[in-house]
Amino acid sequence: MFDSFRTLARWTGWANQRIYSACSELDPTEYFRPRACAFGSIHRTLNHLLATDRIWLARLTGEPHNIPSLDYEVCVDFSSLRDARFVEDVRIVETTDVILDKDGCAGDLSFNSMNGTPRQMPIHLVLSQLFLHHAHHRGQVHALLSQTAVTPPALDLTYFPGAAG
Repeated sequence: MFDSFRTLARWTGWANQRIYSACSELDPTEYFRPRACAFGSIHRTLNHLLATDRIWLARLTGEPHNIPSLDYEVCVDFSSLRDARFVEDVRIVETTDVILDKDGCAGDLSFNSMNGTPRQMPIHLVLSQLFLHHAHHRGQVHALLSQTAVTPPALDLTYFPGAAG
């Protein structure tokens, strides 16, 4: 029933590779330039995605994370952020596969929000949050790239080679 999460996990990695490839074409001044957006720059928006992935994957796996806030800068430069992104995308696929192989998203996830409030969500909604959150912020980076000389890449699921089944 929730097997489409496997495709979404792989699509997320594919789309992230495409957006990072486009960002690698930017001059560092453009990449770090302050911009009118939620996190203030392309770099900080990409950092936000990495930070939140670490938070959600820690919650899903029961491992600790060291992310103190949603705007925490995990990596200060593009190269280390890109390397960390690749590792996290592999973890997203692996974690999604384990969840689906184990119980197919049955049950709820209990966790504490960033302010310490106890929360509970169905696991299928946690995975939905993970993938929708990526699409949302990748869309912001896509729009920010439109303000530069770099052409933003196509990121729609319809372009993902793994979507055909």
